[in-house]
Amino acid sequence: MEPDDTLSVGEVSRRTGVPVSALHFYERRGLIVSTRTAGNQRRYARHMLRRISLIVVAKRLGVPLAELSEVFAAVPLDRAPTTGEWRRLSRGWKERLEERRRTIERLERDLAGCIGCGCLSLRACALLNPDDVLGGRGAGPVRFDAEVAGEPVPGADGARHGGDAGQAGNASRR
Repeated sequence: MEPDDTLSVGEVSRRTGVPVSALHFYERRGLIVSTRTAGNQRRYARHMLRRISLIVVAKRLGVPLAELSEVFAAVPLDRAPTTGEWRRLSRGWKERLEERRRTIERLERDLAGCIGCGCLSLRACALLNPDDVLGGRGAGPVRFDAEVAGEPVPGADGARHGGDAGQAGNASRR
């Protein structure tokens, strides 16, 4: 096969492991492109295999297709991208993934105390939200900051707040 040869949708599906229906979906989303034969059959340029492989990897990493569309905007659909174009895409994607990693690490740090307490309720948690003081701040996620509020944080010494207090809180939510 020559680099300019095209592949049928079945061949692309076999090569990438992506179902034909998903290839059609990606095409509708503008992530990949095909041409049509005189008989109206789809044909994909060989360089689409790399794009499809990147889509598969992105999905495994939980990258939304909308974000992937933004990343792919810098890489042409109508021809095989140059090495430089792939490098630019790679650098941009790496920056996005690093920001995602930092966001997840911040979330992990913020939730570490709550996950450890075992009460499974941010709203009634005696450690992070004593007496539901955050309820008065309105809707949406908020975190109690004892220093700003000038109040002591129950359990700040590292002790868990389970036992009777935790059980009473659980019973009141039922």
